[in-house]
Amino acid sequence: MQKNPIVKLEAVIQDPYDLAVATARTCYSAKGIIRVPDLHKSDRSLALRDKISQSTREAGHLTTRQHAHFVFSLDQVSRQFLWSFLHSHPFYNSEQVSQRYVKVEPGRYTVPPMPENAEKLFHEIVTEQISDYHQLIESLLPKIRQEYYEIFPIRKKWEEKYEKTVLKKAYEVARYALPVAIHAYLYHTISALTLMRYHRLMDYFDTPWEQRQVVQQMVDCVLQHDPDFARELNDPIAIEQSPEYQLLQKHFEQKHLSQEFITEFDQSLAGKKSRLIDYKINAPQTLAQAVRSTLGLPKSALSDTDALARLLDPAQNPSLGDTLNINSLSKLNRCLFHAHYTFRKKISHTADSQDQRHRMVPASRPILESQFTGKPDFITPKIVEEHAQAQELYLSSMKKTFAGIEKLFEMGVSQESALYLLPNAFPIRFEESGDLLNLHHKWHARACYTAQEEIFYATVDELQEVSKVHPQITEHILAPCYIRKRAGIKPICPEGDRFCGVKVWQQDIAEYKRVI
Repeated sequence: MQKNPIVKLEAVIQDPYDLAVATARTCYSAKGIIRVPDLHKSDRSLALRDKISQSTREAGHLTTRQHAHFVFSLDQVSRQFLWSFLHSHPFYNSEQVSQRYVKVEPGRYTVPPMPENAEKLFHEIVTEQISDYHQLIESLLPKIRQEYYEIFPIRKKWEEKYEKTVLKKAYEVARYALPVAIHAYLYHTISALTLMRYHRLMDYFDTPWEQRQVVQQMVDCVLQHDPDFARELNDPIAIEQSPEYQLLQKHFEQKHLSQEFITEFDQSLAGKKSRLIDYKINAPQTLAQAVRSTLGLPKSALSDTDALARLLDPAQNPSLGDTLNINSLSKLNRCLFHAHYTFRKKISHTADSQDQRHRMVPASRPILESQFTGKPDFITPKIVEEHAQAQELYLSSMKKTFAGIEKLFEMGVSQESALYLLPNAFPIRFEESGDLLNLHHKWHARACYTAQEEIFYATVDELQEVSKVHPQITEHILAPCYIRKRAGIKPICPEGDRFCGVKVWQQDIAEYKRVI
């Protein structure tokens, strides 16, 4: 089994180093656009090029590095690495293989460095986790079929046609037992500036061993294409120099603190997946005034109530239902930026890996080892809770996994390496904030019954929480089918064959419930 990531440069903007300088010089050019060939007219031009590159980089004038983009294909990278590093920031685009819809087969997982005897145990544990995953699929299928055909009774006549859909729902639930070491493959597109940042921080938490391998291959690919790009790279910061490392070292021996944090955090959620902990108290009034300011109207011409309706009611603002999500380009919809909410959340690693793809709703996600106590700690999907045989298998899998991680620690394996065995079910506890413009998009997308289960229920929690303080804001933020129906957009459900089978557009948020 090959353990190392595979990185290839699939597409690239030409001359990334020169392009950054050409764009910088254009800012101060009285002669019009400065183009890349202009930088090579003479030795003096080349010397000026390197001087400008160095001075702008050292001064932090970095937007010039965002014009060049690189499209990489990545294979044999772990889900842990994707969650912790590649997708932990807003400045990228990825299209990756889905564990919700593609069955995971044996043998495709990352093996971090560890002694030979520990590596043997690592393989045994992952093999058992994947076996548990396959057993869970088989165990859950009858219950999932039953639930599915209760929703779509007419489809039972064509069971063979819909078996793939049923199977995918089983994959989605069973994947909670898989380790975060499981491989993914994907396209990953970043700017030159993001690659410079990757290189600078590749030794940071949580996966520096894997980060260094992937980032170095990315850099090598780009240098092969443009050797001058080497001038753009600063030395990586050692993890020991980071404030996170220093704080963790200070409290390394105080293991009880992690358990104390978990107890404190979980109690503060009061049984919710997501709880509102902060918000702009005058958001409705501020939104209404922003609408008036945008349109140049006094309050006598447009009241707060009418202004909010113009902004938030899809019947009066049908652009809210546009599938291209044009809100940030709409002068009216940009008013939504002014409302802001912060939530405390607890969802599984696998759910958060999807949640973090809403890059414009940022979060302060944890250093994973800081929330690991050694005790079994996991999220259980609803359908597993309702199926005795599956629940027994699931609980057994979790206990074996956490016992295996502790065994690796006893064998001297590092936290970084051993935690690649954490199940997808491991909870991520964090705070997340967003403005209403980007939360609106996230909420209506994830209130759909086809959304990942945990994110769906976290969205329901968030909408209900905001409704308590600002009911006039959330009145029309419901599933996409509701928004499209109210906006007069057809078809009402945009999912086509993936229609959930429920007339959600007729439901209030308090009625949103699902099992699969």
